[in-house]
Amino acid sequence: MVEIKTDTALDAMREAGRVVAQALAAAREAAGVGVSLQELDEAARTVLAKAGARSPFLGYRPSFAPTPFPAVICTSVNDAIVHGIPTGYRLRDGDLVSVDCGAELDGWTGDAAITFTVGTPRPADLNLINATQQALDAGIAAATPGNRIGDISHAIGTIAEAARCGMPADFGGHGIGRRMHEDPHVPNRGRPGRGFPLRPGLALAIEPMLMAGGHDDYYAALDGWTLLTTDGSRAAHIEHTVAITEEGPRVLTLP
Repeated sequence: MVEIKTDTALDAMREAGRVVAQALAAAREAAGVGVSLQELDEAARTVLAKAGARSPFLGYRPSFAPTPFPAVICTSVNDAIVHGIPTGYRLRDGDLVSVDCGAELDGWTGDAAITFTVGTPRPADLNLINATQQALDAGIAAATPGNRIGDISHAIGTIAEAARCGMPADFGGHGIGRRMHEDPHVPNRGRPGRGFPLRPGLALAIEPMLMAGGHDDYYAALDGWTLLTTDGSRAAHIEHTVAITEEGPRVLTLP
């Protein structure tokens, strides 16, 4: 069931999205050579607590997961694509880090992700981040009334293909609102003019995940959560929660 949100609901989601942006900024600011992934999680937890927000990640257990998720952020490093668990791993110079975060505030949810480098960046990593950001921007630009989910998917996939990057076919964006994951699914590849129609009040989490090796294959780590590139290439994940409005896309997870 797809819920079309009122303007009041979207305003409430904007406040949840603001908390997400603040938590991601805190995690990024805390990151540095020698800093543990758990310390990034602690920085995000502090932001959520001060805002009076709940984490939709903490304790989340979808059907594929062997255990509930133990943190408020996902931290995916280097060849990890998404769903990485914050551990005691200490960041090293040149690491590529994706952080995904959600927040529920007053019954409404926001979800976003960022990717950044630690210490001295590799040029190839900067190119991967740039391509992933371009894919997200293209997807957001296609999120207008009269278009369909396939238009968003096609816009993302076109950028990924031009950058010769792979994407995990089974994972993509999703509807969002009262819960973190709602209908409809938003694939990162698709045919324009196909799929669920985009109407004002629809809220979507749009999240390209690009893999530098150009292959789509991935596998799950022993923790049952972290998804890794099969070829060992690096991955980037950037996400925003976006509302469809008559005036155009409204990004709800900006600072």
